[in-house]
Amino acid sequence: MSMHSNNKPAADAPSEQLSKGDDGQDWSQDLALASTLFDGLARDGADTPGITRDSYGDGEERAHARIAALARQWDLEVRTDAALNLYVTFPGRDRTSPVAMTGSHLDSVPCGGNFDGAAGVVAGMTVFGRWLRNGYVPPHDCTVMAVRAEESAWFPLSYIGSKAAFGMLSGSDLDVRRSDDGRTLAARMHALGGDPESVRKGEAYLAPHAIGRFVELHIEQGPMLVERGLPVGIVTDIRGAFRFRHAQAIGEYAHSGAAVRAMRKDAMFAVAHLITMLDRDWDDAEAEGRDLVITFGRVETDPKRADFSKVPGHVSFSIDVRSIEPDTLLRMEARVRERCAEITARLGVEFDLGLQTHSKPAAMEAALRASLLEGAAKYGIPAMEMASGAGHDSAIFAGQGVPTVMIFVRNENGSHNPDEAMTMDDFASALQLLEYGMICCF
Repeated sequence: MSMHSNNKPAADAPSEQLSKGDDGQDWSQDLALASTLFDGLARDGADTPGITRDSYGDGEERAHARIAALARQWDLEVRTDAALNLYVTFPGRDRTSPVAMTGSHLDSVPCGGNFDGAAGVVAGMTVFGRWLRNGYVPPHDCTVMAVRAEESAWFPLSYIGSKAAFGMLSGSDLDVRRSDDGRTLAARMHALGGDPESVRKGEAYLAPHAIGRFVELHIEQGPMLVERGLPVGIVTDIRGAFRFRHAQAIGEYAHSGAAVRAMRKDAMFAVAHLITMLDRDWDDAEAEGRDLVITFGRVETDPKRADFSKVPGHVSFSIDVRSIEPDTLLRMEARVRERCAEITARLGVEFDLGLQTHSKPAAMEAALRASLLEGAAKYGIPAMEMASGAGHDSAIFAGQGVPTVMIFVRNENGSHNPDEAMTMDDFASALQLLEYGMICCF
């Protein structure tokens, strides 16, 4: 049964008044809706022991279809752009004012958790359902955006959907290939009904000046809120990064017993030296008060050629360096290359770092952060300000000059794994802040 009979606003409500049920801030009916949505997304993307919503694949497509179907059931405005990002708009009283946007991504890493990304889309739809149920009309249009392909696990690019929405994807970006089947991003996009050629031309769907704010809700992907015993966090900055996803150390294979140290070109020892040297550089950076994290997420010998009795002649590895400080990223990129050159001179092992990808740091809008902190105080929600170590689509919005802020929800066990554990009580606290951020102090 439709909750909203047409696209015209229902009865007017004062712009300063937040939507309230009969019992004030009782969100029980709204949390039931959210639980139904989460359960449906989990079934659609089930991949035991976790879920998989592959970017521009069946998993992500089913998730988008579920959200679009609910929006049409409610008679809300539903649109997609050339890259197949989904936009659900709740009409406001003044349809000429800049829109307030919320949302997040619906794709996941392989066999990941159900809340990473999806919580932000479910949150926006839950707020819309609350407004419809209570007959509330916001002062301006509000839009939930379900972003395509935020996770770079499937294509070696960050923020594909949000970049495409602003006309920021290049032709070469569309030619990158998916990690599992080798099909290009353009082919995958086209197969699902998108228009990759419009994306290739840089045609933007979103105009920064038409967006009054972007408020993204997301589970925290680290342990800070759990350790502090707080349900929500207000994000101050999003770390940028540079990555060498497919780096190589190239030495020489040799007999493990017969090759003396002076004659070896041991690729594994070379990578071990690189890790150790960059770890010391990390210590130095922290001593200077710099923000920095360094990860070697993959280090592996060639399974076809390596053996316990052979000096490894080839090692593949990845480097992921992140910081909220652009100068720190530049400094560490230079340091990685310097360290590789030092090791080559010492051990005779060559390094091929391969293609570099990167994302820029982003600062969240100070006035919106202050507004959310005011909302937390108003509702008695314990909250803290904190930086985001992971990347998010909010970074693209902020980089385009859109006033942007993020709300983190406490989450046990990290993310990108099946054990994500967000409680609905914490989600309810974040929902109150999201609603407040969407319609207050505009």
